Amino acid sequence: MPRKTNPFATAATHPPHLTIETLDMTSNPFLSAFETPFGSVPFDKIKNEHFLPAIEEGIKIGKAEIQQIIENPEPANFLNTIEALENTGELADTVSSVFFNLNSAETNDEIQALAQKISPLLTAYGNDIMLNSQLFERVKQAKESTDPNKLTAEQKTLLEKTYKSFVRNGALLSDSDKEKLRAIDTEKASLSLTFGENVLAESNAFVMHITDENDLKGLPESALEAAAQTAKEKELSGWTVTLDYPSYIPFMTHATNRDLREKLYKAFVSKAFKGDDKDNQAIVKKIATLRFERAKLLGYESHAHFVLEERMAESPERVESFLRDMLDRAKPFARREVEELQAYADSLNGPNPLQRWDVTFYAEKLRKERYSIDDELLKPYFKLENVIAGVFETASRLFGLRFKEITNIPTYHQEVSTYEVTDKNGKHIALFYADFFPRAGKRQGAWMTSFRDQKRLNNEDIRPHISNVCNFTKPTATKPSLLTFNEVTTLFHEFGHGLHGMLANGNYSSLSGTNVYWDFVELPSQILENWCYEKECLDLFAKHYETGDTIPEELIERIKASANFQSGLATLRQVSFGLLDMSYHSTDPSNITDLQAHERAAISEADLFPKVDENCSSCQFSHIFQGGYSSGYYSYKWAEVLDADAFEAFKQNGIFNKETAQKFKEHILSAGGSEHPSILYKRFRGADPDPAALLRREGLVELEAS
Repeated sequence: MPRKTNPFATAATHPPHLTIETLDMTSNPFLSAFETPFGSVPFDKIKNEHFLPAIEEGIKIGKAEIQQIIENPEPANFLNTIEALENTGELADTVSSVFFNLNSAETNDEIQALAQKISPLLTAYGNDIMLNSQLFERVKQAKESTDPNKLTAEQKTLLEKTYKSFVRNGALLSDSDKEKLRAIDTEKASLSLTFGENVLAESNAFVMHITDENDLKGLPESALEAAAQTAKEKELSGWTVTLDYPSYIPFMTHATNRDLREKLYKAFVSKAFKGDDKDNQAIVKKIATLRFERAKLLGYESHAHFVLEERMAESPERVESFLRDMLDRAKPFARREVEELQAYADSLNGPNPLQRWDVTFYAEKLRKERYSIDDELLKPYFKLENVIAGVFETASRLFGLRFKEITNIPTYHQEVSTYEVTDKNGKHIALFYADFFPRAGKRQGAWMTSFRDQKRLNNEDIRPHISNVCNFTKPTATKPSLLTFNEVTTLFHEFGHGLHGMLANGNYSSLSGTNVYWDFVELPSQILENWCYEKECLDLFAKHYETGDTIPEELIERIKASANFQSGLATLRQVSFGLLDMSYHSTDPSNITDLQAHERAAISEADLFPKVDENCSSCQFSHIFQGGYSSGYYSYKWAEVLDADAFEAFKQNGIFNKETAQKFKEHILSAGGSEHPSILYKRFRGADPDPAALLRREGLVELEAS
C-alpha cells in the first residue's frame, strides 16, 4: 500500500521569491540545498535534533508564502493563487516526509516522542492554511474568474481540488466551529500516532522462547535456522519465534505443536487488546468518534460520507452494496472450503471443530496434497536478489526502464539499497530505495512511500524519490533470503505502487504519482501481481539458488492451479475488513460500549470459524486507524475488479505487449490524479471495467455456471 506522510504536503522546491539565506546553513542539513546525488536526502548528516527546528522554520516560511499570495495586489487568478498555493510549503513538506517515513521504517523512543510534538504543529499549520478566510476568498475569486475552457484537464482538476479541499476542511465554518475543527484534528493526529506506537511496542514485546527441539517439529529447515538466528540476536539459547510475519507465518503454517500455535496466534491477535497501558480500545473509539464529529461539523452524515465524496465508489451505500455482493458470491465457496478443510482434518484425526490456529496448518497440508506444492518447494526458486532482478526486468520489458544499483546515496539504515532508474536512452527517471527486512524499529507490513514527489517547476521536471518498505524473510548463515510465493507477489505489489510514483509525469505534485482516488490507487500494484503467475515472467527470475535451474514448467502449472485455493475464504476475509471499517465510519460510533462485541457483530456474516476471546483486530487495524484507509479498506477488492479487467487486456495481447503497456503507462501510471480515474481507465481499456473479470479470475463463477 502507498503510505502518505504529511496530509498537507504540497511542493518539492522552494519558490524563488523566498529564501532561507539568513539561517545557519551549517548546523542543520535541512536548511540548505542537499549537496547529494540527485538531491537525495542526506541521511548520514541528519540527526534527531534537526527535525523540530527544521519543521518550525518550514512552517514559518510556508506561512510567509501564503501571506504573499494574500497580499498580491493583482486580482486572484489561476496562476497567482491556485498554482502559487500549490508551490508553497516545500521545506515543511520535505522535513515531514523524511521524519514520518523514519517513524515508520526506523523509529525509536526519541523519534516517537518527537512525533507527538511535530504532529500537532503540522496539524495546526494545515488548519492555518485551510481555515484562512482571506486565502479562501482569493481561491474562491480565482475559481469564479477562471474560464475553464482555457485550462488543461490537469489545471481544471487542480482548480476544483483546491477549492473543494478548502470547503472540505472547514473554510465555510463559523469562527467557533473552526476552533472545534482545529481541536478535533489535533487530538485525532496525536491519537493515531499513539495507536501505531502501541501496536509496534506490542509486536516487539512478544518473544516465544523455545529450548526443546521437539516443540519445533514440522518446521522446515529454513524456519528453524531463522528461529535460531533470531535467538542468537536476542542473546538467547535455542530458538525464538516472534510476531514478525517471516517468523509468525512459518510457525503457524508448519508447527505440529498445536498448543504453541494457539499461544502464538493469541499473542498475535491480542496486540493492543490486553487492558494495559498499550491497549488501543479507547483510542479506536475516540478516533472513530472524532472523525464522526468532524464530518458532522462539516455538514456530512458520517465520516464515510465525507471520505467517499472523493472516491470512485461515491457513497457508503454503494460500498455496502459492493461488499455485500462480494460476500454473497463468495460465501457459498467459502462454506464449501471450510467443510473440505474440516473433513481433511478429520481424516488426519485433527481437531473438530477447527480453531483459527489450525486453519493455516491444515490448509497448507491440504494444498500440498492436492497440488503437490508448498512454500518450501518453491522458495529455492525465489532468492530475493533474483526476484528483485525479475521485477526490474518486468518493468524494463513493459515500460523501458533500467535499474542500476548505486552506493553513493545516503540511507537511513545499512540494509537499504538504492537504485537510479533511467529510461532506455539513459535519461534519469527516478531514485528508488529498497528496504526489505524486519527489525525492531520498523512497523509490520509492506508499503510504498516517497521522499520526493514528481512535479514541474520553472520548466524543470523534478523527478521522484520512491521507496518500497517490506518485511521479508532474512538471509541466514547458510542460506540467502528465500521468499515464499506470497512474499514474491507482495514485492511485485509494492513495486507496482513504486512504478506509479516513478513514472509520474504531471505538473503538480499533489496530482502526480499515487495522489489519486484511494479506491484507484491499488490498481497499479494489484495488476503487477498477475505477472507472478505467468511462465513468460517467472522464467526471467525464478531460478534455483543453488543449481541455477529455471523453475520447472510443471511447478508453474501447479502455482496457477493452486492460485484460487480457498479463494472464497480469502474473499470473505477482505470483505470482513471492509465491513468492519464501514461499521466504524458510516454511522455514529459514540454508542459503541464493547469494541469486541461491535467487531463481532460487524463481521458476523463473513466469519465462519469459532470466536477467540483474545481477538479484537480493531486494536491493531493500522490501515484505518493509523494509515489512510478509513472508509477505504473496500478499495482493495474494488481495485481487484479493475486489475482483473485490465490484465485481461494484457492476456489478450501478450503480457509484455508494448502497445498495451504504453497505454497503461500513459493513461494510468503517468497520468496520476490529473483527471477522474473513470476517465483515465476508459482511455486505457476503451470501456468501463467488467466486474465479472474478477469472478472469472478467482474461480467464483463455478456454482453459478453449474
